[in-house]
Amino acid sequence: MSTNLLKGKRGIITGALDENSIAWKVAQKAHEQGATFVLTNAPIAMRMGEINKLADATKSKIIPADATVVTDIENLYTESMQHLGGKIDFVLHSIGMSVNIRKNIPYTELNYEFFNKGIDVSAMSFHKMLAVAHKLDAINDWGSVVALTHIAAQRAYPFYTDMADIKAMLESIARTFGYHYGMQKKVRINTVSQSPTRTTAGGGIKGFNEFFEFAEKQSPLGNASAEDCANYCISLFSDLTKMVTMQNLMHDGGYSSTGVSQAQLDALMK
Repeated sequence: MSTNLLKGKRGIITGALDENSIAWKVAQKAHEQGATFVLTNAPIAMRMGEINKLADATKSKIIPADATVVTDIENLYTESMQHLGGKIDFVLHSIGMSVNIRKNIPYTELNYEFFNKGIDVSAMSFHKMLAVAHKLDAINDWGSVVALTHIAAQRAYPFYTDMADIKAMLESIARTFGYHYGMQKKVRINTVSQSPTRTTAGGGIKGFNEFFEFAEKQSPLGNASAEDCANYCISLFSDLTKMVTMQNLMHDGGYSSTGVSQAQLDALMK
């Protein structure tokens, strides 16, 4: 149901690969709530996904950009402002990749070339997107930037390997850049720590299905879906949350605050 929560707002949404992705759901919800925006992804990801279908459904322009390349990001903001008719009000960073995870390389034996690639794609890209926006003054005062993260940034999960460290860096960037951008332009920056979600990216993690079921039993409300996460992101883009910044916001059905659930105990006692 539309309440025009984002009416008149302009945005950039990264990482919409296919209809299972959280970014895809965010784009659909933003469109429903009256926002106009551009979609972006790296050229290789665009060839793998179905972004044209989403662009048609949301009447959005696609601007290819490699978020690890500063000139690409500069072009992304410049073209977005030209196309949308003004500065940006919200940005979603939904970019993550780990070659070490794809290749099932144990954490204690990480390939450091792959590790650095993961940092560049999944965390440094966030800093670059913020730094370019800051330099170009591309985001309106009281604008909102949201990046997606995972509780493995703060807890040890053996299967999440180097991505845990990378997401911890992402969360730190949100806090530190959030301070500077907030002081200077009142731009707010937050991360959303989402439940395990059945996406194309998540499905590539060894042990994901088992963890999904574990978290479902552990969480009083169950796992938050991609659609639930999209709704939360929309609220963070809106003016209703204008005083929320520099936060890592748990969106996980209570998982992160539950020591052990009765469902887990019952399973152990069978």
